[in-house]
Amino acid sequence: MASGGQRIGIYLPQVGFGYDEILARAWQCESLGIETLWLMDHLHPPEMPDVPSFEGWTLATALLSETTRLRVGHLVLSATFRAPALLGKMATSLDVISGGRLELGLGSGSYASEHEAAGIPWGSARDRARKLEESLEVVSAMFGREVRGPTRGLPIPSNVPPPVRDGGPRIHVGGVGERLILPLVARYADVWNCPTYGIAQFDAKREALRRHCERVGRDPSTVACSLEAVLVLVGAEDEVADARALAERRFGGPGWGLEEGGFVGTPETIVRRIRSFRERGVDSFILFLHDRGAPETLRLLAERVLPEVS
Repeated sequence: MASGGQRIGIYLPQVGFGYDEILARAWQCESLGIETLWLMDHLHPPEMPDVPSFEGWTLATALLSETTRLRVGHLVLSATFRAPALLGKMATSLDVISGGRLELGLGSGSYASEHEAAGIPWGSARDRARKLEESLEVVSAMFGREVRGPTRGLPIPSNVPPPVRDGGPRIHVGGVGERLILPLVARYADVWNCPTYGIAQFDAKREALRRHCERVGRDPSTVACSLEAVLVLVGAEDEVADARALAERRFGGPGWGLEEGGFVGTPETIVRRIRSFRERGVDSFILFLHDRGAPETLRLLAERVLPEVS
């Protein structure tokens, strides 16, 4: 499938960080040539309502204002949180203000508890997929894109100034649901993001996406693929055991795909693993670092992994 335009990005969920800590990591990513930084979109960290975190869109706006080359996005914005027309205007405005550095990731929402606590309707999986479809339809039209297949005929507001480039920011849609989500990827997305919980089924889901593309008359090669995965990166073999243990404490649950991804080891091991997924159709990688983006690990990634896989 087509290239998504970025090879290696860092996923830095804004959980328990001060703003200065997040900004320092963003600056380091930019200085090291790491092209993208990704945030979460939750009202509070899942299952951790008392842990400090910043609202995702506000944080992305701040980081883009403090950088000049770094691209920033979310995996993924919840379609339940923002009205489609408002989201389209917000995305266009931030795209223009940042000089075209916004990556627009969209999904259907993932945690019922935060919706219930905030009084935001949750609904069934089908209800949420419908909200996602509405957002994709409206935002795509506001970006000046033609929509594949039937539309809901939703009102499309004026959108001036337009996005920086024709078609607007890249649209990333995350998820692996074959009935509800992958059909939307085929119709609307520039990039399909396979989340950590989908790694074990990656090949089957990629094939399902190919079939959905063909049903709507789209060349599957025009949909890029990004893989979200946990990365355990150390400089020497004798450091692997301790780093893996730390990763297992933070990312050991069944939804994190630590074992299925297999991105554990020295730079040489990680380069081989990235290349193996490239052969399976992955264009870019969005990585949770086992130590949450410690400066020495970001530097190791930039100096000994990126040059081998760029």
